[in-house]
Amino acid sequence: MAKVENKPDVFVEKNGGIATLFLNRPEKRNAFHFAMWQDIGKYVREIEEDDDVKVLIIRGVDETSFAAGADISEFNTLRYTAEGAKKYNDETMAMEEVLLDCTKPTIAMIQRYCVGGGLELAMACDLRFSSETGLFAITPAKLGLIYNLKPTKRLVDLVGPARAKDILFSGRILDAKEAYEFRLIDGVYTEEEIVEKTYEYAALLTERAQRAVKGSKRIINEVVGGAQEESEEIAQLILDSFESSDYKEGVKAFQEKRKPVFKEV
Repeated sequence: MAKVENKPDVFVEKNGGIATLFLNRPEKRNAFHFAMWQDIGKYVREIEEDDDVKVLIIRGVDETSFAAGADISEFNTLRYTAEGAKKYNDETMAMEEVLLDCTKPTIAMIQRYCVGGGLELAMACDLRFSSETGLFAITPAKLGLIYNLKPTKRLVDLVGPARAKDILFSGRILDAKEAYEFRLIDGVYTEEEIVEKTYEYAALLTERAQRAVKGSKRIINEVVGGAQEESEEIAQLILDSFESSDYKEGVKAFQEKRKPVFKEV
């Protein structure tokens, strides 16, 4: 358990267009206390406003855990009453909305435990890559709780209603292989290669036209939200891309058989 000393329970590092948000509580398997949710939301807002950042990776500080859910001690304090639980749930859902609304690609890099609130956080990311050690569960049936609608919908969107019922009814643990078969995660790597492969993919995204990446993310989110026709705003977003300097650079690079250098943020 290698907690990074002199760092808070949540912190961010930036390098080459990639921001990494670290969960730094490995002695508790990165279990969330209330302030951690607030800090995650704060950092994601800052990353959204930072033009130098093109991709966000969320991970644990070491291989101990991604996040094993909520700190159980708060079930006897903040979350012991319906009023306290509402305050806690409102904060977690507000943070998840901030992450979902982030225009930049977000990747959860998962090692070992990804349970409860940890899986909620991962599901709010665009992509989820796991090592072979990944363990996944949502356990309200073991605690007598009922999950909120929005994270439940995200689960259903990913795995379908029957498998969502299996996960929520049973509270059982899925290993990385089964989670991948369920489409809960998007890639499985060995423990030795998970970091390299995740950052390699993130670096690839930093080389792409950011207007196109952000536009694609927005349209996909519209589709997931039920849109079947282009709104005037979306139609204009598409047309505007043809007037962009990056489009001109992309076409020119293709014709010259070279790698494009995109500059828009």
